[in-house]
Amino acid sequence: MSAVQAEKNKTTKDIEEVISKAIKKVGVRKENELCKYLPMKTGGYMHHFTFKKMKHKQPQELAAIIEKHLIQSDKAVVIAPKQRAPRGSRKRKDHMNFTRNQLERMLSIARLAGDKEIITILSPKRSLATCKRELIQAIRHNKTEQDLWTNYVEAANTYTQLLATDPLAATQH
Repeated sequence: MSAVQAEKNKTTKDIEEVISKAIKKVGVRKENELCKYLPMKTGGYMHHFTFKKMKHKQPQELAAIIEKHLIQSDKAVVIAPKQRAPRGSRKRKDHMNFTRNQLERMLSIARLAGDKEIITILSPKRSLATCKRELIQAIRHNKTEQDLWTNYVEAANTYTQLLATDPLAATQH
């Protein structure tokens, strides 16, 4: 056995001893439950992924943290969790959400006004297959609709761009 391997085995054995002492002192069942007693510099307690990572990559440092905050302390203290941003706090304030009826009304107003740009923006995006189906249906009924053709061209371009960036996407669509 090499000297490096022997040193690694020693540190692994040492960290396991420290963890078992801490488990007994605190009275928890699993080593992950020790995390709530280990403070982090950034605030809050140690995440269990960080605990596992340190156990394997920085065992001496983890052992020192456990020794300081659990084994050598008179009473182990549960650390308050790190403050997180409230749910929905990243929503944009200037972004408007419309109901389906509101969108349909705005779309009909845009059609009456003949504003093609707004019609394009408000029209729901259709798949290439849907556009093909609608276009063929219109041809069978001897109807010509510029919107259908525009939607088909847009869907075909989007599909082509998707294939250029991800060749496996063709099998998924």
